[in-house]
Amino acid sequence: MHKPISRRTLLRGAGASVALPWLEIMQAAPAKGPDKLPEPPLRMAYMFMPNGTVSSHWTPPGGGEDYEITPHLKPVAHLKKDFLLLENLWNEKTAGRNGHWPKVPAWLHGGYVQRSTGKDLDVGGTSVDQMAARHLGARTPLPSLELGLEPPRYGIDNIGGGFARIYGSYISWRDPHTPVPKEIVPQLAFDRIFRNGPSPTHGAEPAEGSPLRDDASVLDLVKDDAKRLAGRASTADKIKLDEYFEAVRSVEQRIESSLRPKKLWVNAGKAPMERPPAGIPENHQDHLRQMMDVLILAFWTDTTRIATLMLGDAQSGHDYSFLDGVKGAFHSLSHHREELSKRDQYERIVTWHVEQIAYFLDKMKSLDEGGTSLLHNSMIVFGSSLKCGNKHEIENLPLLLAGQGKGTIRSGRRLRATERTPFCNLHLALLQRMGVEEKSFGDSTGPLAGLS
Repeated sequence: MHKPISRRTLLRGAGASVALPWLEIMQAAPAKGPDKLPEPPLRMAYMFMPNGTVSSHWTPPGGGEDYEITPHLKPVAHLKKDFLLLENLWNEKTAGRNGHWPKVPAWLHGGYVQRSTGKDLDVGGTSVDQMAARHLGARTPLPSLELGLEPPRYGIDNIGGGFARIYGSYISWRDPHTPVPKEIVPQLAFDRIFRNGPSPTHGAEPAEGSPLRDDASVLDLVKDDAKRLAGRASTADKIKLDEYFEAVRSVEQRIESSLRPKKLWVNAGKAPMERPPAGIPENHQDHLRQMMDVLILAFWTDTTRIATLMLGDAQSGHDYSFLDGVKGAFHSLSHHREELSKRDQYERIVTWHVEQIAYFLDKMKSLDEGGTSLLHNSMIVFGSSLKCGNKHEIENLPLLLAGQGKGTIRSGRRLRATERTPFCNLHLALLQRMGVEEKSFGDSTGPLAGLS
């Protein structure tokens, strides 16, 4: 029997460290102190989609726990037993306000967002993820992880009621006045998890093979330490390590491929056009899935247990013409005014986002954690700050809660709360499951009942 190792064991090399997934050699270790766990930890993530849904294509008819799969939910139909369909939650303090800007920051705390020029931001609360990070963040290398796809917007939307556009760029707020910066470059997000150590001397290019080169694989940097660990591991652990290292290598390779410099091209009579900004994959789906993969690795390695991912910002103008039958941007098509051709395109965009969530949940479910899965040991909230993008409706927000919260959540059904139940009731219930002993949060009236 090999000597047990701590759950916090890192593989180390020059300029890098790699956290490890759950291993049998860790299970054998007695739980003594905060650096050793007798079982996998609980994780919590919020995944935000802008611009709402086609209401009739999201909410099923009827009122029983069982329900029929609606058009928007078809991509996650095979995962029906792994999530709760939540109904009748809302943020009351966003009623009667601008259609988008104040609703986005309030999504995770339910506060009243003040009009602002951008210099005196006030969203009325601290987001639920940062409340959790404040209590639990010291237990992991990263207190929380904030990811997104779009850079922040600036200026004032005078047409939309005088709100600073920066409000629509963040769902994570450290306090009512301070948004938490989100990472939108997959490689930099990945580096936050795996790389450390000093940067190369300014202006000096590291030599070929140097451990500080940006193109060096983190697995190559820690390979000697990995060999030593493998010599102590059980057969099952060796299989798990091979699977884990392959997953890390796969993410690295996909990121490197998407960022590989492209040749310049020349149009007749014009100067050469520079390639797109470095770091952001041109393919939108690749960009999103790389960020999802980074989030999964962060959870799997216990680098953090708290995360947010914005699939788009308020009034996201991203062009979805890459989808069959779609010609235009998400926000503009959301205001379809019941014109069928536009509503159909809007529906396709929303359903595409649910397809990406299916990819994310499938991958989490496939990762074993000693007889359970990463998804089982997580609480993943997906949804929007609007029920209907066309009319800016805010009652009965479209929300999924995936994962079983380590057995504290009974998934595979719909949960219909009383109409106009505060969304913060859900936040409070998840905080309490994470071990945050708060009796209220935002405008909550109590923890959401019926989850277990």
